[in-house]
Amino acid sequence: MSEPIDESKWAWKTADSCLHTGSEHMIDPEDLVMASGREPTPALIEKARKLLEEHGAAAVERYLP
Repeated sequence: MSEPIDESKWAWKTADSCLHTGSEHMIDPEDLVMASGREPTPALIEKARKLLEEHGAAAVERYLP
C-alpha cells in the first residue's frame, strides 16, 4: 500500500478551495474578502466585518452563486 496523501501539500489546492460558504462553517470576514477576489488587508477585512454584521451570512451571496 502507498502512503496516505497529505492534503495540505496538494499542488492544485487554491485559495478558493479554502473558502467557507456558510453551509458548513460560519463566514469569516477574511472569507468574504477572498470571495470578492481581493487580498485580505486590514481595511478590507474591517469592511467585510461590517457587511457581515449588517447582512449576516447573506453578504457572501454578492460574490458566490
